[in-house]
Amino acid sequence: MFLLAPALNLFRFDLTEPQLWFLGQRWSLGIDALVSGRIDANTAAWQLVWRAFVPVLLLVVVFLGVAYRYGRLYCGWLCPHFSMVEMLNNLLMRACGKLSLWDKSQTPRAGQTPNARWWPVFGLSCALMGFTWAITLLSYLLPPTMVWHNLLHGTLSPNQVRFLVVASTLFTLEFAFARHLFCRFGCAVGLFQSLAWMANPKGMVVAFARERARDCKTCDQPRGSACDNACPMRLNPRNIKRMMFSCVQCGQCISACDASQSAQQRTPTLQWHIGVEALHETLRQRKNHMAEQD
Repeated sequence: MFLLAPALNLFRFDLTEPQLWFLGQRWSLGIDALVSGRIDANTAAWQLVWRAFVPVLLLVVVFLGVAYRYGRLYCGWLCPHFSMVEMLNNLLMRACGKLSLWDKSQTPRAGQTPNARWWPVFGLSCALMGFTWAITLLSYLLPPTMVWHNLLHGTLSPNQVRFLVVASTLFTLEFAFARHLFCRFGCAVGLFQSLAWMANPKGMVVAFARERARDCKTCDQPRGSACDNACPMRLNPRNIKRMMFSCVQCGQCISACDASQSAQQRTPTLQWHIGVEALHETLRQRKNHMAEQD
């Protein structure tokens, strides 16, 4: 959807007109009609409220409402950037046994041996996706047909070339070196979701059965627990909620825990909690944390 939305006029802002396109239709705030005298000031004001402020307000309320209850659900399940994070993590894992270049040691997955032949695939994928992201963003601002025509015929304007070169370079470097770091510390959309989620003690959390912590010692994953190795955000899923601020609720830690513990004929130590159960988990975490400090 992120790649196709501009080409299908589902959502883009055309700087050449200027004109906002939404769901294949021109979205007008009535300013042009006011200037041309077709409508009066009161009608223009109402159109501005109903076509701009109300939709934006509803979007923000619904978005933060979902985040308040379920956390960074958009990041883990809908964000196109996070899809690239997961794909490139898997390629890097195949190349060097790490999910991030900044990991201190390898965390190879069961049945998977690092192979240096995957390095070119990883590098080319970073560059290809960096360029794809750059040209897609440009097509959100200029007519996609014009952008692709100029690209294929070598007639890009100097400003278009500068945009593509700079954006492609930045995205490529980000995909290669700072995928999860951008999600954790650089994404404003993720930050506001996390703030809303942290404000709700009943929000959905990954709960850890601490009374069974000993079971994690026999986890069948090498060099640590399966949940730690599976987390694309490089978090410790067994930690308390305030240390899981950037959790994207992807559920990979729960799946890894389930597979590891099931292989040992045990139930998983990680599971989703929401509502009253999540509140009890939060209170228990706070009590345990205070006891550890004492």
